This record gives sequence, C-alpha cells and structure tokens, in this order.
Amino acid sequence: MTRISRAVRGLVTALAVLLAMTAATAPAHARTGPGAPEDFVALRSVDATILQEMRYFTRHNFVGERIDGYRQPLCLLTRPAAEALHRAQARLLRRGYTLKVYDCYRPQRAVDHFVRWARDLDDQTMKAEFYPDVDKTRLFADGYIAEKSGHSRGSTVDLTIVRLPAEPTRPYRPGEPLVPCFAAQGERFPDNSVDMGTGFDCFDPLSHTLDPRVQGEQRANRLLLKDTLEDLGFVNLAEEWWHYTYRPEPYPDTYFDFPVSSGSLAGGR
Repeated sequence: MTRISRAVRGLVTALAVLLAMTAATAPAHARTGPGAPEDFVALRSVDATILQEMRYFTRHNFVGERIDGYRQPLCLLTRPAAEALHRAQARLLRRGYTLKVYDCYRPQRAVDHFVRWARDLDDQTMKAEFYPDVDKTRLFADGYIAEKSGHSRGSTVDLTIVRLPAEPTRPYRPGEPLVPCFAAQGERFPDNSVDMGTGFDCFDPLSHTLDPRVQGEQRANRLLLKDTLEDLGFVNLAEEWWHYTYRPEPYPDTYFDFPVSSGSLAGGR
C-alpha cells in the first residue's frame, strides 16, 4: 500500500468516525411536513367506544382559548399506541368503565402557543382553576411548561376513566367562576370521570400519580388506570396521573407539526 493510499484510508476512517459521532449526538428534530406519516390514525377508527373530550380544541384549558393547531376535536395517535388503547378499553369495559382521552398527538405549534402564554405573565385568566397555588413565573422551572412535548411524537396520551353508563359533561362557559382543580369533586368543574383527586391539567403536586396525600377511592382509581395501561406497554409520567406514553415509540426523536385534523392523515383515516 502506498503512502498516499494509507493517507486516503486514514482520512476516510476519520470521516466515518466523525459522521457516526455526529449521528449519535444529533438532537431531536421537528418535522414540519403538511401531513402525518402513514402509521398515524384517528383513534375512533381503531376504537370508537373510547370517549373523546379534546380540551385544547375548546376554551376550557389553562390558556383559556383554543390552542393553535387543533382544527378538529380529534384524537390522533400512532397506530401501535391506538391499538394498545383499544386493548386497555376492552379490559375496562368488562369492569363497567370506559377510557376518555383529553389530548393525544399535539402539534409543535400548540406547544409553542403554550410557551408564548407562559411567558406572558400578565395573562392570568385561568389561574384560579388550573394553577391557583403556582406563581406563573415558576411554570418553566417547575416543569409544567416545556418547549418540547412527548405528545408531538404521536404516542403520548392524556386520559382518564369514566364509569358506565357515561353521563355527559356540561360545556364550559367562558367567564364562569373558576374553582381550584384540586377542590373536592363536587366543587370543581364537573367531569364525568371517576374521582382522581384533581382535575385534568391541574398544576399542583397533588396531580403526582402516587402523591401520598391521595388515598382511598381516588388512589384506587389512579391505580386502576395505571395498572391497566402499564400492563399493555404504557409508561406513566409520575408528575401527572393522566399522562401516558406507549413504548417503544415509533418516533422517539421526532416532533411533528401537522395540524390535528382528519385531513392530516393519509386517506383521511
């Protein structure tokens, strides 16, 4: 082997190592294409019996307005996550319960909306319900708001359990008096969910799934949801009793930004 060929081989080897290191440390990236990958589905096409109350399509959320990117009140998920929810639903139906989802796939533009709202310290419209004991200046530091969300990867869902037959939940009326999300079930905003100890999206330590202050029926309800989902491959976020991610995720490093709409799905599934 000539001295030149050795030098060329050394250069190629060094370049290959550099590329491998770059790939290994590449940051998660956002995908801003107009539509979803083919393995995203509408949950209702996999299981039409799971209730859907898509809070970010409404004004009843911690921001107080419909969130960017929610064009329809739909639950979109990767197919593996949707099929795992279907299996969980089958188990719960046999016990007289149904699942209800609050949020599923969340576009990056919605996360950006949350971030803008969190930085606007003058906007305290929904504080009395969703974060009554948290200073808004602490939302980032305390982990309630972040610039990326696992929901944008398509396999994370916020959900609860409802006892059958399910009673309808009355709609939120903008401007109505707000009650802390950790108030007794009969006092906080009505939800046909079983009593989980707090409402959905309650920014408070009482929302931690295994907070020791939550006992009795409330703890049993949380554990019913937790045990059912974890047995089927979901992993709970310890700080939020409602938050679960199906693993292994098909897109663990990709944050999508297509809107929540049937038109985002291939063939409108």
